[in-house]
Amino acid sequence: MNKKVFFEDWGNVDYQEAWDWQERIFAQIVQQKTDNRLNGTDSPTDNYLIFVEHPHVYTLGKSGKAENLLLDEQGLLDKQATYYKINRGGDITYHGPGQLVGYPILDLDNFFTDIHLYMRTIEEAVIRTLADYEIKAGRYAGYTGVWLDPDNERARKICAIGVRASRWVTMHGFAFNINTDLNYFNNIVPCGIDDKAVASLQGELGREVPMAEVKERLKKHFADLFGMELSQQTAAH
Repeated sequence: MNKKVFFEDWGNVDYQEAWDWQERIFAQIVQQKTDNRLNGTDSPTDNYLIFVEHPHVYTLGKSGKAENLLLDEQGLLDKQATYYKINRGGDITYHGPGQLVGYPILDLDNFFTDIHLYMRTIEEAVIRTLADYEIKAGRYAGYTGVWLDPDNERARKICAIGVRASRWVTMHGFAFNINTDLNYFNNIVPCGIDDKAVASLQGELGREVPMAEVKERLKKHFADLFGMELSQQTAAH
């Protein structure tokens, strides 16, 4: 098993551009696995952990409902936002400045072949990062993602998760609200849940949080939980 993971920080990138980059990396890893099977070889497959921020964008997962976007085309223009139907699981969500988006593109044969454990492990990395800021977070029964006060009526979501997997290779990932403008969530029914609020780290702490600091803490928890050997590299796209 190859637990070496290339870490790339793509900075602020248009959603479509990042999606195309993801698809390319994903296809390369799937092809590596196919070639191994056809040739009877066991060449190590690559793994990536990518951090990125996006301009304002709404994305609808393949199991989502279009009516959960509450804006028409003019409304999107007014908000300087774009909209995409994509191939991850889950419903509609928002990405934008001040939100840390993570795309683990992993061959789970290098870690564990259990998609539910994979999602719970992502959640745990975010939960531990929030604990670094003395914020207690957890899971909300029946839903993915990371929640604050999940056991009472104040339950609010601070991190959404939506993934795609094929031949145990993953793409898409999570969206962690750090210094996010939460007003953009008013234009959707987030994740199809109409009776729960969203939260941000900035909102909970009452101050802006350095994104670089959050990235370093989250990277560490990812590496610890997955047993990753992270290798920083410059994105070559």
